[in-house]
Amino acid sequence: MIKTMQIALAGCIKMKIIKKTKAQMKIQQMAFMLMAVTLLFVLAGLFFLVVGLSGLKDSATDLREKNAMLLVTRLSNSPEFSCGRAFDNAGTNCIDADKVMIVRENAGKYKDYWGEVSNIKIEKIYPSENNIECNLGNYPDCSTIRILGNETSGYYSSNFVSLCRKATDGKEVYDKCEVAKLFVSYNEVE
Repeated sequence: MIKTMQIALAGCIKMKIIKKTKAQMKIQQMAFMLMAVTLLFVLAGLFFLVVGLSGLKDSATDLREKNAMLLVTRLSNSPEFSCGRAFDNAGTNCIDADKVMIVRENAGKYKDYWGEVSNIKIEKIYPSENNIECNLGNYPDCSTIRILGNETSGYYSSNFVSLCRKATDGKEVYDKCEVAKLFVSYNEVE
């Protein structure tokens, strides 16, 4: 009888150990499952974040291109560049070359006005002259007025303008207008 009780007690203890290990196994399975589901949601979130942010650079580049186009028009009609009523053809897209040369010398003061522009230049198209960059020493016998920056880099927008100045032939002062192109460029978004 004692032996039977001992066997029954041993069987009961064995059952408790088996139940205990089964419970531990279920807890471990649940923990691994929760970690797997969490990892799945994290990876899915990262995927959607990367896909969503991939178009951000393109959007910023497009925005800068549009700003460059708008700035070209705004600059040619701004009081700092515009011919105003000083010339007979006081219309739009007329740039006073004398004003531009003064603004060129004070370009740092206009940095906030131009925004994130990397380069602004005006290039004479017709009549074709020597390919010399303008400064106060060789003006008006030059073809390129670089207002800001060194090289046209990134992407740019341009517009044809009339580049006018007062000239003299020794006897009288007259208006001399030439065809030019105004370039505004931005660096690409990195």
